[in-house]
Amino acid sequence: MGQETALLLVSRRAALIGGAALALAACGRRGQGRVDPREYDAFFLWAGVRAPGWLARAKTIYALCGEVRAADPSRLAVLRAAPRGVAAELWLVVRTERLDWTERTYGAVLAELDRWASANPHVAGLQVDFDAATRGLAGYVAFLQDLRRRLPSRFQLSITGLMDWSANGDPAALAVLAGVVDEVVVQTYQGRSTIPGYENYLARLGTLPIPFKVALAQGGEWREPPGLRRAPHFRGFVVFLLAPAP
Repeated sequence: MGQETALLLVSRRAALIGGAALALAACGRRGQGRVDPREYDAFFLWAGVRAPGWLARAKTIYALCGEVRAADPSRLAVLRAAPRGVAAELWLVVRTERLDWTERTYGAVLAELDRWASANPHVAGLQVDFDAATRGLAGYVAFLQDLRRRLPSRFQLSITGLMDWSANGDPAALAVLAGVVDEVVVQTYQGRSTIPGYENYLARLGTLPIPFKVALAQGGEWREPPGLRRAPHFRGFVVFLLAPAP
């Protein structure tokens, strides 16, 4: 075997090994099933999380405006000023730890919503982020009915929801909820981690009588269940952006 032939065989062998290594690496990345936010176009932006540069390409942003805390349900703690210059559809999010809002609370929330809408023409509406237990769904629906009556008709109403609602929620309460809110964003995570067994819960979302989106945690485990996109009320994904871990 001549020197040129030997070098050619070595070169081909190296190329094959390199190609196989790249293929294995790609398979490994796909096997991990981690959420890369740059592959999506809708996001939760919480207080304390710096907006990445690529967020300018987003189609929808749910931005935390403030919180109604357990210690004082009569006060909205504002955490973010009204965003300006945002081209994406924008939702004002209020995180609440309790539902016994006072007139002062409702007034503060609606005033912030008006302030945001005046600063940005792309404000779609209000989203309430509340961890409503499945057994307490009827009480949450009553709260939302009252809120909806107060909400100006030009704004939509969105809520976050638990995966368990589709499996164990009261069908009557869900039917009423469908006539109150415009969408529910179903959370698949707790903290920074995806909830184990999410596939089984999401398989039942086809029965949810409300337009819904599925919320994913940035960097969290995720393998899209077959048939999810074929659910009649499925409207897409929302990625919860996370601050770097300490």
